[in-house]
Amino acid sequence: MKLSPCSFLTVPLLFMLLVATGMGPVTVEARTCQSSSQLFSGPCLSTSNCANVCHNEGFTDGDCRGFRRRCFCNKPC
Repeated sequence: MKLSPCSFLTVPLLFMLLVATGMGPVTVEARTCQSSSQLFSGPCLSTSNCANVCHNEGFTDGDCRGFRRRCFCNKPC
């Protein structure tokens, strides 16, 4: 079985194509640290109210979570 010169060029070209597609730009998400709010009292029924309290505590965001509906504050680590 005789291999043509085109087949010798095709294999390395396909290999380089596969390697190049895996080396594109990679987006990385920052980790988010969360903490229970120290100033929020009562059940957390409004996410926007929780977020406002968290902003006053120095966090970037806040939301209501869990069965007990507590306010958790979030910020990038």
